[in-house]
Amino acid sequence: MKLLSGNSNRPLSQAIAEYLDMPLTRAQVRRFADLEVFVTIDENVRGEDVFVIQSTSYPANDNLMELLICIDALKRASGKRITAVLPYFGYARQDRKTGGRTPISAKLVANLITRSGADRVLTMDLHAGQIQGFFDIPTDNLLPSRLMAEDIRKHYPMGDDLMVVSPDVGGVVRARALAKRLNDADLAIVDKRRSGPGQSEVMNIIGDVKDRRCILFDDIADSAGTLCNAAQALMSHGAKSVSAYITHGVLSGAAADRVANSVLTELVVTDSIEASDPAKACPKIRYVSCAPLIGEAIRRIANEESVSKLFD
Repeated sequence: MKLLSGNSNRPLSQAIAEYLDMPLTRAQVRRFADLEVFVTIDENVRGEDVFVIQSTSYPANDNLMELLICIDALKRASGKRITAVLPYFGYARQDRKTGGRTPISAKLVANLITRSGADRVLTMDLHAGQIQGFFDIPTDNLLPSRLMAEDIRKHYPMGDDLMVVSPDVGGVVRARALAKRLNDADLAIVDKRRSGPGQSEVMNIIGDVKDRRCILFDDIADSAGTLCNAAQALMSHGAKSVSAYITHGVLSGAAADRVANSVLTELVVTDSIEASDPAKACPKIRYVSCAPLIGEAIRRIANEESVSKLFD
């Protein structure tokens, strides 16, 4: 087995390698003067089971091209099986037509990864589980519910006043899975309306959140506007406190400042995307590593063991 890392999130790749007690494959992933991507594999990978670790986060297009070219290089070097490991799958939010003459970019990216030569895909908390069907190769979508539940138990006292909140109707299944792991905690839903990309207006709270310690749970925080609006609405409806657990901390633009100035007690995100300097400096943002979860999935795939047991 070989582990190859792109440049999008080297700290996570190194943490996964440490979990598996093996080094990262020596390779050069660099740019020409005109920013073309060039890849050289500096080890023999013939007949090997190779896992390419690369989140397609900002800059999304550059990191996606790195992934595709790494896969092509490994294919031409006679790698036996190539698994694209995407802790964060960019373009996942473009998973359907939202209007006339618009693309389904998530399907396009799935086609690109498949045609580049990948034999398998391993990712975490897709924006919509149905995206797995966009791939014509085996695809594992790891769920972070267990990881988040363990962290909540560690940092928050369990009690009847603890409540899991979905920031929108579409995330109810995800929030319910977390609530089930927290001794069947109560569930509430924030009903919102979007006025445009990255903009939302909270309309109503479904559920009684008065005097409850609320934990918002979602897959992606980009501008963090939806998150902060939801937290404010919960506090306005009598919540005792509001924290948030997010799988993928995109946190673009002024998101870190928005979180710092919000009513959120803290925002906990995984390291599927490497933290930006503003996010690192924000006292309310805390990171929890997903390396053990992804590393264990890689180990099981390499050993032909069940990955579905990680969802139990």
